Amino acid sequence: MATKKVAATKKVAPAAKTGTTKKSAPPSAKSAVKTSAKDTVKKSTSSTKAAATKAPATKAPAKKAAATKAAATKAAATKAPATKAPAKKAPEAPIRPAVGPYAKDSAFLAKQVDLLKAEREEAMQQATDLRAEADSLALEREPGDVQFDEESGEGGTVAVERERSLAMSAKEMSRVEDIDDALRKIERKSYGMCEKCFQPIPKMRLQALPFARECVPCKNGGLSRR
Repeated sequence: MATKKVAATKKVAPAAKTGTTKKSAPPSAKSAVKTSAKDTVKKSTSSTKAAATKAPATKAPAKKAAATKAAATKAAATKAPATKAPAKKAPEAPIRPAVGPYAKDSAFLAKQVDLLKAEREEAMQQATDLRAEADSLALEREPGDVQFDEESGEGGTVAVERERSLAMSAKEMSRVEDIDDALRKIERKSYGMCEKCFQPIPKMRLQALPFARECVPCKNGGLSRR
């Protein structure tokens, strides 16, 4: 009985080993092959997708660079006319000569000195007379007295006449100052030059008005006294 059990066990054991090895081995190999194949397909698919997603990213900077260049070109085109526009130049101030136009004409200057001195004496005399007249009017009548004109019938106060005489006397004294200034210009050799444009004042104007400060165009364009 013992021998039969041993024999039975020996027969069963080999069959079990071979059966288990043959049936278990093929499924594992097949699953491994399928898994590797699937992984390969997945990897290739994922790599393809990654390449497809990365491709536009590389192209985007090129478009931005082109847009930036276009904007820079437009900005340069708009700025170009501003740089080409010529700047307006301020009018140049007239240059004053070192000496007057008649500095070397001694004969003309000598005649002008005589005219200026005669003008000065006349102006001083008139200024003195007008001042004396104003003082006499103040002494003869009181400020409220009225003197009527027989021809026109209009009346004027002594105060008004006195103020008029004082104004005329001041005007003559202003003429004396202009004459003195003209005599100083002759000494400095700058006589006959317009004080505004520094151009020569014509001799005819200086002979008629020896203490003229400006030429006729400058005088008409401004508010100068002479």
